[in-house]
Amino acid sequence: MQSPSQLAAAFRARGLKVTPQRQLLFALLESDTTHPTAEGLYARASTQMPGISLRTVYTTLTDLVAMGELQAVGLGSGATRFDPNVDDHHHGVCDSCGAVVDVYVQGSEALIVDGDGQFAPESASMVFHGTCAACADALATSSSDPNPTQPPIKEHHHG
Repeated sequence: MQSPSQLAAAFRARGLKVTPQRQLLFALLESDTTHPTAEGLYARASTQMPGISLRTVYTTLTDLVAMGELQAVGLGSGATRFDPNVDDHHHGVCDSCGAVVDVYVQGSEALIVDGDGQFAPESASMVFHGTCAACADALATSSSDPNPTQPPIKEHHHG
């Protein structure tokens, strides 16, 4: 995804308004690796700009996806996530906390789809399920203490 100032110029070039709300969303999305949902982005934006509408968030996300500046990612686990990383990559989902991370697979462009001519794929998206580093660390820490006096407190800081 381009920088907030480049996005503002791209919006203006397409005849789209560049409002303070949109500028805030551009800034929040820049290098965001959490793959936020529209609702999650709205919650973050609302803390900085009370009164921003969920509709503005959805409209801006839709425009960014249409412009190729953002990927809409369906992970089969509920709400669509939005990814400012438009490189060719896939995603990993933590089965414990739900965090989403970018995954690069070497050689994935050489995969062959055996559909007996019944299907001609144009793109592919893989979702890997497993455990994120923070959950793995928490699990290792809790399992290394055989007699914990209290349950471990999990704090997740992804991104």
